[in-house]
Amino acid sequence: MTEKANAKAIFFGDGTTGGSATELDVPTAPRRRTGAGLSGVQIEDNLERHDKLKMMREGELGSIHSWELVTAVDGPGTRLTVFFNGCPLRCLYCHNPDTFEMRDGEPVTATELLKKIRRYVPVFKATKGGITLSGGEVLMQPAFAAKVLRGAKEMGVHTAIDTSGYLGKSLTDDMLKDVDLVLLDVKSGHPETYKEVTGRELEPTLEFGRRLAGAGLPGGVDTETPPVIWLRFVVVPGYTDAEDNVEIIANYAAELQSIRPGVIERVEILPFHQMGRDKWKEIGIPYALDGVSPPSKETVERVRDQFRNKGLTTY
Repeated sequence: MTEKANAKAIFFGDGTTGGSATELDVPTAPRRRTGAGLSGVQIEDNLERHDKLKMMREGELGSIHSWELVTAVDGPGTRLTVFFNGCPLRCLYCHNPDTFEMRDGEPVTATELLKKIRRYVPVFKATKGGITLSGGEVLMQPAFAAKVLRGAKEMGVHTAIDTSGYLGKSLTDDMLKDVDLVLLDVKSGHPETYKEVTGRELEPTLEFGRRLAGAGLPGGVDTETPPVIWLRFVVVPGYTDAEDNVEIIANYAAELQSIRPGVIERVEILPFHQMGRDKWKEIGIPYALDGVSPPSKETVERVRDQFRNKGLTTY
């Protein structure tokens, strides 16, 4: 894990800096990845196995990789992003392969994590930010995620989850009501390509997106504040960059937008990079994309234009 220096910031109740209000230990993070470890969070590493399993079933305990404070990356404003351990996908280009297994995370209670979140409420209010539960796959630990989301909403904090949607059925209707934003990672439009790059099936993701789009509408989840979606797509040369593959995803995004206008708040096109390659080697997992270069600027712009042509705000 990358070591990061800590910086201190002072915030008044209105979020402005200076004076003698709340002193916060802020990890000075680069734009990616992954987090500041678990600095400032108590680890429950003395629990007996049966107590640990009971607490996890009840949502009192989670398996956490790290956390970080970032701006304009995992949602609006300044975000406290928490990386959960455990993921059902094995994406060839994953830059956090050390979050694949739930057993590799650290045990942290929901109470402890919410205590950390509470310290940053002035920052969230000042920047219109909030929390983002990421991973790994947040929906591998739905009971724990539910407790954290509910606790955050009780503080008036904006909430987001970063998910592939593959385990979308684990997001209960009550949980969905506590989510303001879903960062939905759609890996491919062709089911065969999706299977190749993730090891799993595409359809659960598509179903989850349609459920999100239907929230707040007749027949959908009954909520007055349905979540919006930031749809994310990674352009991997030779795997996901084919024009017809992209067109399928763009049409899917347009379909969701037609179900509930405004549900797709933005589309983010993310060029493939090799930043996670060393992690794969460090943990001894074969890495299949060693010889793959990032996509050209022209390819990335062509992909963005395919979404823009559907009337979608695209970055």
